[in-house]
Amino acid sequence: MDPDVITSRERVAKALRFEAPDRAPRDLWTLPGIPMFHGEKLAALLSRYPSDFAGPDVTYGASNRARGLPNRVGSYVDEWGCGWEVAEPGVVGEVKRAPLDDWQNLATFSPPWEVLEGADFSRVNSSCARTDKFVLAGAGVARPFERMQFLRGTEKLFIDLAYGTREVLLLRDMVHEYYVREIEMWTHTDVDAIGFMDDWGTQERLLISPKMWREIYKPLYAEYCKLIHDAGKFVFMHSDGHIAAIYPDLIEIGVDALNSQLFCMDIESLAESYKGQITFWGEIDRQHLLPFGTPEEVKDGVRRVRRALDDGQGGVIAQCEWGLDVAAENVAAVFDAWLEPLD
Repeated sequence: MDPDVITSRERVAKALRFEAPDRAPRDLWTLPGIPMFHGEKLAALLSRYPSDFAGPDVTYGASNRARGLPNRVGSYVDEWGCGWEVAEPGVVGEVKRAPLDDWQNLATFSPPWEVLEGADFSRVNSSCARTDKFVLAGAGVARPFERMQFLRGTEKLFIDLAYGTREVLLLRDMVHEYYVREIEMWTHTDVDAIGFMDDWGTQERLLISPKMWREIYKPLYAEYCKLIHDAGKFVFMHSDGHIAAIYPDLIEIGVDALNSQLFCMDIESLAESYKGQITFWGEIDRQHLLPFGTPEEVKDGVRRVRRALDDGQGGVIAQCEWGLDVAAENVAAVFDAWLEPLD
């Protein structure tokens, strides 16, 4: 092997450590409908621009509550007993039936422990050994705020938070206990990183006050980060929306790579404040540029991100999401632009 050629695993690690990788690592996300309906286009793009990331080989246990198939038009119930409705094939859908719509149900409710107890992690380490890609255990192993919304109902959860309802903290702790156990299971494997997620932003600000976020949710993420770092692994996190207010908090607790909607915020201001302190794990605007822009306009968006964040020293990952309303040419344009020399 050419000693000057580095593996994908090494490339991502260098980016996370700000050690000047040969290029920004690539990471393509796809909504469920892309492999369902555009498998040939997906294969062609990945052949042209292989990802530097891989997922581990794992099987979770069967849930006692899950019913139906996700991402198909109709209804299904997830492993926690939340009832979803899907109006369009290839998308996740929305929760329409919340098991804890009435707090009286909390007394007899429990997480789906059988999913973790029945999980088969026996192939994880061998799948890590077989690849030279950077192995990430999901971007959504844990999602406490979103799971609480699914269980209680979004509107009711926000009212509970506003009024300081006692049960909301009991629910938070129940959900958190489950995710801590799941993360602990992953820490005993050979994956390179473990991810968690929660969508915290509107288009303009956090969904709740930064003060409330720090009091109620920051300690959860801090515990996840400590567990993951103590196991010698990197921490990845995803959060949609305008989350500039909590960037310093996420850096403080040890998030190594953050996937956020840069184009909802001031990219140049984020760069000025946080460049070199956290890896910007994408992303390119999927609300406007990717679905509605031309390939050249998409490239201009990537150039803006690169001029602000990409100094060749690492700290950036070339990530974007391929949605059902996005042309394959625009996704290719993203990865084309990441390889262009910057003027």
